[in-house]
Amino acid sequence: MIGTGNVTERKSGPAFSKIPGSKLVAVGNRSPEKAEDYARRHGIAKWHARPMDVISDPEVDIVYIATPPQSHPDYALACIKAGKPVYIEKPMARTYEECRVINEAADKAGVPVYIAYYRRSLDYFQKVREILDEQSIGKVLHINMLQHFAAREEDSDSSNPPWRVLPEISGGAYFHDVGCHALDIIFYLFGDPLHVTGQSMNRGGIYKADDTVGAVLTLPHQIQLCASWSFISPESFLKDRVVITGEKGQLSFSVFSFEPISLIVDAKEELISISPPEHIQMPMIQSIVNEIKGIGSCPSTGKTGAVCSQVMDQICK
Repeated sequence: MIGTGNVTERKSGPAFSKIPGSKLVAVGNRSPEKAEDYARRHGIAKWHARPMDVISDPEVDIVYIATPPQSHPDYALACIKAGKPVYIEKPMARTYEECRVINEAADKAGVPVYIAYYRRSLDYFQKVREILDEQSIGKVLHINMLQHFAAREEDSDSSNPPWRVLPEISGGAYFHDVGCHALDIIFYLFGDPLHVTGQSMNRGGIYKADDTVGAVLTLPHQIQLCASWSFISPESFLKDRVVITGEKGQLSFSVFSFEPISLIVDAKEELISISPPEHIQMPMIQSIVNEIKGIGSCPSTGKTGAVCSQVMDQICK
């Protein structure tokens, strides 16, 4: 594993050693003290002062890149050159062009690339997909998605802004960090978009990057998605909801909060509660292990990850 940020503490890191046939054997960080501390706290046998040494470590079979997007291409290409599969944190890279370079190298070398759009493997979203596949709400007519979040306290620190609001590191701002999850799960459920229009802007002035985004996407079967993201919303007006309207009913769910899935048919509402696992990336990591062992497949690859980055580029052009 390269990188020891917050995402690795509970969401991903511990899961690697809780899956049969998998073990987190080494960790690296550009700050040696962080790598050593992480390895000590999580019981990892080895740590490396240089991230590239993780890739060249003979005991490492696959590398998890858990760093900001700016460094994803360099580490991914190094893994591919070494012939080692790579699992990259989302978004796959800062731009679609960077994703394309990674995928071309992987195709040429025959090395698998996986992306941490882990919602594709969660029971919560599998249930949403099951309801859609059963056509419980009939033909889908329209999708509306609202993701309105409050600004974070650290966003106001102009002298040391969080890397997520620095486009040269993240690719954009919170839309690239959060919105990508929402887009990806829609594409998983309905297929890749056929047409994309959108606009992004800065309305809050808290930082320089865009904080407000709107988009209209045409999905397969001429399904229209209208989506809105705000990362400066007042606390009393926060929202995380996808509403799918069909000929027979309505299905709604959250992307991040795991609020009960709501299914309304014949004016009767059924609420379906499904909690996330202890380590939210564990089902996705399990799917990667299964694919490498030849007993399954992973639903999130370099190809699917690139689609999300391409759409974000189109929206924010």
